[in-house]
Amino acid sequence: MFLALKELKHGKFRFLMIGIITVLIAWLVFILSGLGNGLSTLSAATFKNMKADYVTFEEGSRASMSRSLLTESFVDELEKQDNVSSAAPMGATMATVLRLTPSKDSEKVDIAILGITPGSFLEPSIIEGNPLNNDKSLEVIANDTLKDKGFKIGDTLSIEGSPEKMKIIGFVENETYNHLPAIFTTLDKWRSIQFAAPGSDNGIKNPVNGIMLQGENIDPQKLNDLFHNTETVTKAEAIQGMPGYKEENGTIMMMLAFLLAISAFVLAVFFYVLTLQKSNQFGILKAIGASNAFLGKAIMSQVFLLSFISIVVGILLTYGTALILPDGMPFSLDIKLVVIYAILLLVISILSSLISIRKITKIDPLQAIGRIE
Repeated sequence: MFLALKELKHGKFRFLMIGIITVLIAWLVFILSGLGNGLSTLSAATFKNMKADYVTFEEGSRASMSRSLLTESFVDELEKQDNVSSAAPMGATMATVLRLTPSKDSEKVDIAILGITPGSFLEPSIIEGNPLNNDKSLEVIANDTLKDKGFKIGDTLSIEGSPEKMKIIGFVENETYNHLPAIFTTLDKWRSIQFAAPGSDNGIKNPVNGIMLQGENIDPQKLNDLFHNTETVTKAEAIQGMPGYKEENGTIMMMLAFLLAISAFVLAVFFYVLTLQKSNQFGILKAIGASNAFLGKAIMSQVFLLSFISIVVGILLTYGTALILPDGMPFSLDIKLVVIYAILLLVISILSSLISIRKITKIDPLQAIGRIE
């Protein structure tokens, strides 16, 4: 460590350049991580937040709410099964809404309408206003991002292409579905919007898109065998089944993987070139008794210190960037992901130094001392 610190102090400018490159790489990795997490949250925040463990869909729907249609009567039957503590139906549809009494600055807004049973475990916590009431189908609760569009409690909304109306009585937070702000309503209200066209419910009585289940160690295969035309999956699988979710995450993960691979290559080249430049110095150290292990530890300590400081600076820059990003930007930093990527970058940096350490072990003291630069 002593040799590593002396070397860093001696070659300030050289190591500063490497440090800046590492900071920029770390900064970009954390920014991409935040964007990826923000997009996935925007796509499936409601599913991630709901206190469910499994979801029952129609068979063949590939765990997608938009392709599934079941009867609500399954709820009572599912609740009787082993390890199922509670079940709650849910429906989802997309719509465009506008305030019934539009002002000059009002605009049409795309939203996701989610039908739930008021008071069930699917109803999110209210941050302002009142919760849903099953006897008042006109009333809805909305995601608080609609406030930015000028909506407020007491506003009555008209739905484009439908005679149905909705009145906002409360706001919730962090509830988005398929990249759209969520509006929660009763199942009856949702059905009147979703199945307004005759025959669109396929003749199913009290149709829903999915049934959320609470309970540990539920056997999905047993439920599938017991209830024909159903498909029960974990909540994680249901999230993956949301339109575009898997593809979005796959794109971000591929970009991160390429960035990490490039960073490993760049850092390996930098430290290898530095090692070549100091071959005669390492030769002298080996000639006076320094072992390969000692020199290897010095290089690794040097890389660890430089990378650790650079990664910390990259994290600080990322959080600073998050403060100035527009409110509408889908950016969300997850502390767990930040720590994981920080450790991954640190490990990659240390592994990239192994090429330099291998070069040191092959240095012949006599040849290195006799080398003229």
